[in-house]
Amino acid sequence: MHYAWLIWSLMLLVVWAAVYLSLESKESRKEMLVVSLWTSLFGLTEPLFVPEYWSPPSLFDLALKTGFDLESLLFIFGVGGLAVVIYERIFRVKHVKISAEEKHRPRHKYHLLAILSAPMIGILLLVFTDFNPIYSVFIALIGGGLFTWYCRPDLKKKMLASAFIFLVLYFVYFLTLVFMYPGYVQQVWNLSAISGVLILGIPLEELMFAFGIGFLWSSAYEHIGWRKLNY
Repeated sequence: MHYAWLIWSLMLLVVWAAVYLSLESKESRKEMLVVSLWTSLFGLTEPLFVPEYWSPPSLFDLALKTGFDLESLLFIFGVGGLAVVIYERIFRVKHVKISAEEKHRPRHKYHLLAILSAPMIGILLLVFTDFNPIYSVFIALIGGGLFTWYCRPDLKKKMLASAFIFLVLYFVYFLTLVFMYPGYVQQVWNLSAISGVLILGIPLEELMFAFGIGFLWSSAYEHIGWRKLNY
């Protein structure tokens, strides 16, 4: 079980590569790669979760020794890219740049605030509450998603669909860990510090995380880059 976290992360990268190669649009490939690279930086927040949320055995035992690990960077890289393009892989859409005139519409004056809302909410919760970090992250993802929804209501269809699609995909993906390594969840996750609810062996909080990532992250490329979808 020592290399389960590494193997599981590498499996996600295989899925990432398969989806990336299947994308026909150069814009979607760029979107997936750029968002994955930026998202991977969030892997550096792993010390917030070890051991409060979980304590995974990792390569060179880095997670337990330092809180950081290579696997987190690989995992978040894969999650970010898949969450942002999975909708476009299923539904054929194209990106269109928002005109300068449209940028000046009333809702867009909150553009920067909406983009920064998720990290701001997360930091405030981490500093001023004693919530387990996973709950702070979930609230930040949903809160940031709602701010984005207000600022960019044209993206709501993609955001909602992506939240449920990514939740299902992540559920199936997590089942591979449960079946390959029975007892791994009970051994690694700090179930006494969270709800302890397992759905087919999967911690409820992991599914909350997947839903939140799909909800917010699916809009990141269009929102930050001033693009909209053309169906």
